[in-house]
Amino acid sequence: MVALLFSLTLLSPLADDPAVIPLWPNGAPGSESRRNEPESQPHPWSVAHIYNPSLTVYLPPAGKANGAAIVIAPGGGHTELVVGEEGTKPAKFFANLGITAFVLKYRLFREQGSNLTFDKDTRADTYRAMRLVRSRASEWGIDPNKIGMIGFSAGGENLSLAVFGPGPGDAAGPDPIDRADERPNFAAWIYPGPLGMPKVVPPDAPPAFMLSATDDDHSDAMIVLAQAYRVAKRPVELHILNGGGHGFNMGDRSKLIAVKAWPQRIVDWLTDIGVLPKADAAK
Repeated sequence: MVALLFSLTLLSPLADDPAVIPLWPNGAPGSESRRNEPESQPHPWSVAHIYNPSLTVYLPPAGKANGAAIVIAPGGGHTELVVGEEGTKPAKFFANLGITAFVLKYRLFREQGSNLTFDKDTRADTYRAMRLVRSRASEWGIDPNKIGMIGFSAGGENLSLAVFGPGPGDAAGPDPIDRADERPNFAAWIYPGPLGMPKVVPPDAPPAFMLSATDDDHSDAMIVLAQAYRVAKRPVELHILNGGGHGFNMGDRSKLIAVKAWPQRIVDWLTDIGVLPKADAAK
């Protein structure tokens, strides 16, 4: 029954040609001269050479939107982006739940010859993505207080930047996007990397969902973060699967039942924290 639920959720029809919105119409700061360079495809499942970062919008089916939104940061070690399995596929999954989904293509600081840095450029793209969605929430019928973010692997490091960032932008800034708050209202780390994670979780940290596998060498940082959440008395739900390794994406390619079924855990969590109506969880 669970497998059938996910098959239907992932394969339900959505818009054939989702809108792509550049984060900066005139080019990302420091990369303006490279914004017209074409992306590359180092593997069949990934893209790279991203110098015009963007959001791809996946709208819920007609009549199903519930006012929530989520920004999705795919992984790829900051040398490439696994945009299909960790971008498009989860976007369709969330959109079919009524959540407007945005797949973030961000610049890759570890790509050879990029001359980019995590603290400056990855941070800029991540903040801008969250602020763009929040500043234009009314256009998509989104509640600006129900905008979350999920990060897979290296994308979890982008998520950490957003969650533990300063929040509101420059109230006096000429660009209305840059005035918006960049912090997500809920956060989901899926087998994340350690960059951007603080030693102390602030008292206003958003509700968190964390999931990894026991045989993933990246799990330690997430477990430490979960404990920091507990010390801060902030809501956190932690799942350590018995197996699955690193990079099991949405779980459908795994032979392990628990890995295949992990998306239901996030549906349950989103329902428990009030992002999804309880009626949706029973479908």
